[in-house]
Amino acid sequence: MTGTRLVPMPAERVPAWLDRTMTEYVASRMRSGESRTRAEANAQGSRDRWFPGGAPLPDHFVWDVLDDDDAVVGYLWIGPFSAEAATEWWVFDVEIDAAHRRNGHARRALEAGQRVAREHGATSIGLNVFGYNTGAQDLYEQLGYRVTSTQMQLPLT
Repeated sequence: MTGTRLVPMPAERVPAWLDRTMTEYVASRMRSGESRTRAEANAQGSRDRWFPGGAPLPDHFVWDVLDDDDAVVGYLWIGPFSAEAATEWWVFDVEIDAAHRRNGHARRALEAGQRVAREHGATSIGLNVFGYNTGAQDLYEQLGYRVTSTQMQLPLT
């Protein structure tokens, strides 16, 4: 299987995708120890900053990840982290549907995204990975990402 490719997510699907991805983001933040209130505030801040009016900023890319049969198997969202540092890009979200994992789709999608970032002047691309997601950490390490910060928490209850 080598036909993984990225296609722009149709605009009419973006609102439902955004709702789903932000719900998953809140759940991940809570799983990592954040309160629901704080996690929801972070998600709303992301919506307001990166999706004003419900559409991604012009220099952000939200793609469907397709397999050899042109079936949507996941998505990838990348773009500059800020207007002030337009060469520093970020993988805001990447997800491959559970039934299609371990087939190389995430790797090939990220590599394609990196090429697009380079073509748009990016000199680096970063991402956040939650501590419990060891499979993703392994993939990112294999792709050459390096740890730049580690946050740790001790629950006191």
